[in-house]
Amino acid sequence: QVQLVESGGGLVQAGGSLRLSCATSRRTFSSYAMGWFRQAPGKEREFVAAISSDGANTNQADSVKGRFTISRDNAKRTVYLQMDSLKPEDTAVYYCAADRQTRRLLFQRLADYWGQGTQVTVSS
Repeated sequence: QVQLVESGGGLVQAGGSLRLSCATSRRTFSSYAMGWFRQAPGKEREFVAAISSDGANTNQADSVKGRFTISRDNAKRTVYLQMDSLKPEDTAVYYCAADRQTRRLLFQRLADYWGQGTQVTVSS
């Protein structure tokens, strides 16, 4: 079991920035691909971004390209989502995800492990 703990959510005005963090105590963190998903009220959960275990490859949803950046620090066992130029439509609960298979998370957008989520609210 991989326990993931998100932080960094909050309320921000449109055009502002937030950085989400997702940490784990699992020592094998560096062997997992990591990702972020989000779910807005009344909508299905959707893929946001993902990063390979070594950080060399990333993938992002078209809706966030150029605004959001995913990164990771394997020494700190933490993955980040830097969100800039936020829009009201980015309002959602953001979930951290992990999977041992890079292709499965980055391209199939599936994951075996999930965090509890952190709320991001963007006001207009």
